[in-house]
Amino acid sequence: MSTWKEKLRRTVTVEPVIFLYMTSTFIVTPAYQQMIITKVCHQLLRNDTICNNPEHHKDDEEVQVKASYILLLFNATLSLVSIPPALLLGSWSDRAGRRMVMAFPSVLSLLSGGLLLAIDLLDNINVYWTLMAAALVGMTGGHISIFLSCFSYLADLTMGSNSNRTLRMAVAESMIFVGGTMGFLLGGFLEQEYGLKAAFGANIGFHVLALHYIVLWLRDPMSVKNTCTVPSKEDTVEEGAQADQSGVFILKYAKLSFKAVFKRRPGQDRLKLHLLILCTFINNLVAVGDQSILLLYLKYEPREFTTALFGVFNSARMLLLGFGLLGLFPVLMRCMKEMTLAKHSAVFRSASCVLLALSNNTWMVFLVALVGAPAGISQAVIRSLSSAIVGPDEQGAMFSFSASVEATCILISSTIFNGLYPLTLPTFPGMPFIIMAAFMLIELILLQWISEMPTTLPRLVL
Repeated sequence: MSTWKEKLRRTVTVEPVIFLYMTSTFIVTPAYQQMIITKVCHQLLRNDTICNNPEHHKDDEEVQVKASYILLLFNATLSLVSIPPALLLGSWSDRAGRRMVMAFPSVLSLLSGGLLLAIDLLDNINVYWTLMAAALVGMTGGHISIFLSCFSYLADLTMGSNSNRTLRMAVAESMIFVGGTMGFLLGGFLEQEYGLKAAFGANIGFHVLALHYIVLWLRDPMSVKNTCTVPSKEDTVEEGAQADQSGVFILKYAKLSFKAVFKRRPGQDRLKLHLLILCTFINNLVAVGDQSILLLYLKYEPREFTTALFGVFNSARMLLLGFGLLGLFPVLMRCMKEMTLAKHSAVFRSASCVLLALSNNTWMVFLVALVGAPAGISQAVIRSLSSAIVGPDEQGAMFSFSASVEATCILISSTIFNGLYPLTLPTFPGMPFIIMAAFMLIELILLQWISEMPTTLPRLVL
């Protein structure tokens, strides 16, 4: 029984952590967006009858513009606060273990969820208190810390097996979309039937489940620092000199993250790693921008989505993205190279953005979900290729740097798309999605450049 349990522990590892965290995230994201829109309506129109029914004010341009501005501030706060922990926690997890870093985001997300629930229950609380909820999530990096710790964990388990690593990371990446399917379906149902307070309560419940799973089931993999590599003399002296200086703790782990990304490597591996991180930046720029304005865009005329229909659409899209990684990707890997699949994925994602920009009815919007089904493949391949370039003791540091880049996406993407959307609202509301499609074409060019670089010999792991 003990051997069976250990095998199961190596098979089912961080996937439920990503699933539970992303389910809670996709429950709470539309909920706080809707709460911000409703509270803005109360401030501007001061009419409970209109503002308590989203269908009555969804076409009000003044409400749309003010809500977009506050969502921009929310995402900017989340981004700026997330960058320092994202930069530090990965390098720290290389030494201290992955589980502690996985648990941090859920702990403060419980406090954030409680604050959002209080804001919804108390009418006299100002809408700008939602920025404090964003800051609480950002203090531990949020979903970015979940990603860096989980993918570092998988890199530790699959050291020396690149093909297995790609498939394991694809399965873990698919949990984002499976969690999105569950989150949007459950969140839409709870909001429609029981109100926003039920959605915020469910968000808190999923974080509690995630913490229990991490504590009771997961075990840190054997330290790759001790088993695969020997610390250099320089690192040993540096760590010894800095061990008792709490003031340089942050600088020490930040330096390790930068060192993992910018150190010299054989052949063109360093340039390849930089281009892969740039592709990660573009992927997240588009993903954050999409989620920042999608609710506003689909509720505006002529699409006029209800909250329930918005949840169904997001669930369908997430379900198809998950199927693309869990079902389509392993089959296509047998007949196509992973880099070729990543390039095709970028093309499909670009096409789905263009279609969304031109959609003016319900069936066209749902067609976007079908066209974009393979869109999640590119990021799974990018994570796998990035982890294959760095050494066993650099996984957390590399993913930490990549995560800090993802954190900046929240600010940059919100500035671009939440700032652009109100400007294009009177003429062409879909213009931000056309710009997202252009970003994906840039990623396609970068992936083609990476695929033409010579491959270095695989690293020998003793």
